[in-house]
Amino acid sequence: MASATSARRSILIACMVLLIAATLVPGQAAAAPLDDAANLPGLGNFAAAVENGEAGTLRGVYAEDVFALPIIQQPANDAGFVSRDETVLTEFRLAADYGNVGVLAHNDLGGQYFAQLAPGQRVQLIYGDGRIEYFRVTHSDRYQATSPSSMYSDFIDLDTQEYLTAGELFAKVYMGPRHITFQTCVSNAGNLSWGRLFVFAEPEVLYTPLRAE
Repeated sequence: MASATSARRSILIACMVLLIAATLVPGQAAAAPLDDAANLPGLGNFAAAVENGEAGTLRGVYAEDVFALPIIQQPANDAGFVSRDETVLTEFRLAADYGNVGVLAHNDLGGQYFAQLAPGQRVQLIYGDGRIEYFRVTHSDRYQATSPSSMYSDFIDLDTQEYLTAGELFAKVYMGPRHITFQTCVSNAGNLSWGRLFVFAEPEVLYTPLRAE
């Protein structure tokens, strides 16, 4: 469990991520769309392609009929890092302080697919040793940033009109029982950092039926 000091640090850095995840590299055009669902590899082939033998390292995310993308970890000294590779997702390491998985991507790159994750969608996490963890998408939340270019921006829930500080939003989306939070930005009227999208997935309990004698 994170200490009070690390929790405050997590909230501050989360504020940075809420801003950085929306920022385009100056002069860089939006990426071309990734391969469509019809071209996705099978789960087994994808897992074999991304595993590297490291049991505790998250190596890929497979969302059936939507995307299959490798995931990298943030540098130890840069918890605001988000990959600019169009086919790579980024694990938000501070989410792990609370036992959860944060997946970040820019909305002009891999993040464009997060909005296609619908309730009931199965999502699999693949680890370096080939272990697969199963989740189901439950819901998504969208927020408007009151000050899109500020790391201290407050947020408004677009469904309920609830007003949250950045710290309150971090606690809402990254704390609590184990889950995945997919985070990207929402653009509006040409402003790429206008809002935030969070898609949530909870662990799927898989039952193996007893074999009949």
